[in-house]
Amino acid sequence: MIDKELLKQVREIEIRTKGLVNQVFSGEYHSVFKGRGMEFSEVREYQFGDDIRNIDWNVTARFGHPYVKIFEEERELTVILMVDLSGSLAFGSKEKTKQRIAAEVSAILSFSALKNNDKVGLLLFTDKIEKFVPPRKGRKHVLRIVREVLSFKPEGNKTNLKAALEYLNRAVKKRAIVFLLSDFIDEGFEKILRIVSKKHDLIGLVLEDRREKEILKIGLVKIVDPETQQESWIDTNSKVFQQNFITYTKQLSERRKYIFRSNKIDSVNIQTGENYIKPLVQFFKLRERRW
Repeated sequence: MIDKELLKQVREIEIRTKGLVNQVFSGEYHSVFKGRGMEFSEVREYQFGDDIRNIDWNVTARFGHPYVKIFEEERELTVILMVDLSGSLAFGSKEKTKQRIAAEVSAILSFSALKNNDKVGLLLFTDKIEKFVPPRKGRKHVLRIVREVLSFKPEGNKTNLKAALEYLNRAVKKRAIVFLLSDFIDEGFEKILRIVSKKHDLIGLVLEDRREKEILKIGLVKIVDPETQQESWIDTNSKVFQQNFITYTKQLSERRKYIFRSNKIDSVNIQTGENYIKPLVQFFKLRERRW
């Protein structure tokens, strides 16, 4: 049985995100993500101005005057949402955790795909593959995806981007649009990331929280690593600690940017305490201009 509170949360997300899809993202998803190519539709008689390269010579010979082939965009696409559910995704210094934001962003992308008659699939992962939902269409399917991202209880707690990307590479044979939602706090995934980005249209959605970049000076506190559960006492007033922390977070951010840039992968930074609509809209508009 599905919890009533969960159903209420899923319904709230559906109402909010469907409105955003209709009001903000309408048309942009379609124009940004192109179909796989052009497919033959029909033939008709040649008209002045038609491209002679499209003349169907067999039909032309049969009827004694020129006919041309008409092509239409092969529109149907497959969208895969790869969502990191490791322990760090349960963090959020405001009212929403990174996992909750991941659910809302997944809903926006899924309803955008649904509106354009595209299939959507879901891959949940930690340091293992937690669940794979094959691509399908339909509102019920999209609501299932939102529900899974919002409430799934993973067995693992750490992050293994390499294993998740390797699984995707094996499981999804045809080219797809892949949104990878994670905080990317991991190592050793660069090679497979490069391989996947050449096979699929891969976009990194970086989930961050302001408190992961700055710690208030509040004296001696105990912290717990959400992925390893290791406990440590730190003196937040220490200048050495503050400087080391700033250096670490800056290096992490720069390394992440370098990985995306060097592999020509688009990325979007999403903060838990801020409106995620603006960076998503900027991403769509940037992609649209490039086309």
